[in-house]
Amino acid sequence: MDVAKADALLLVDVQCAFMEGPDAVPDHLALQVRIARLLARARQAGVPVIFLQNDGAPGSPDAAHSAGWPLYFPPAEGEHVLFKTDDDGFVDTELQALLTALGVRCLAFCGLLSEMCLAATVRAALQRGFDVLLPHDAHATYDVPPGPGGSPGVPAALAARAAEWSLGDEVQILASVEALAFSLASPTGG
Repeated sequence: MDVAKADALLLVDVQCAFMEGPDAVPDHLALQVRIARLLARARQAGVPVIFLQNDGAPGSPDAAHSAGWPLYFPPAEGEHVLFKTDDDGFVDTELQALLTALGVRCLAFCGLLSEMCLAATVRAALQRGFDVLLPHDAHATYDVPPGPGGSPGVPAALAARAAEWSLGDEVQILASVEALAFSLASPTGG
């Protein structure tokens, strides 16, 4: 199996509201295991680990300082937590400055929700010239309910796949977390 290498891991909204309990995304237990693998590998390689934590609107599952707001995986010492209120994790945060200061060029993404905050932040990273790796099995969303005109609902796994597809050809979609490794960026850019 070919393995792609990233020089940082970005966890998007991996918060308790989406990762545990009756309102978690479908297949959240398997997602927990896969994201934990990525996190362990990134930590072992010593690459930057960055958590985006959404400050949801009052009354939302991830409303700031509510029971669902905390990060599911506690950050280790030296890891970065950035708070956001926009789907795009670059808006009104220090994400761009942090990535630049750390010399990051290739970001591995994981997190939630596939078609919302994850996709918006991936698109923004691409627009800023970063290479993006996205393991297919390291992001998730909810089932899409039936829509107007009798359109059928869409299972969460298919909605997540459609979100990947919508990101275009610049994103490298990996078959699984097993196809991703981490290594520190070289200071010379090579």
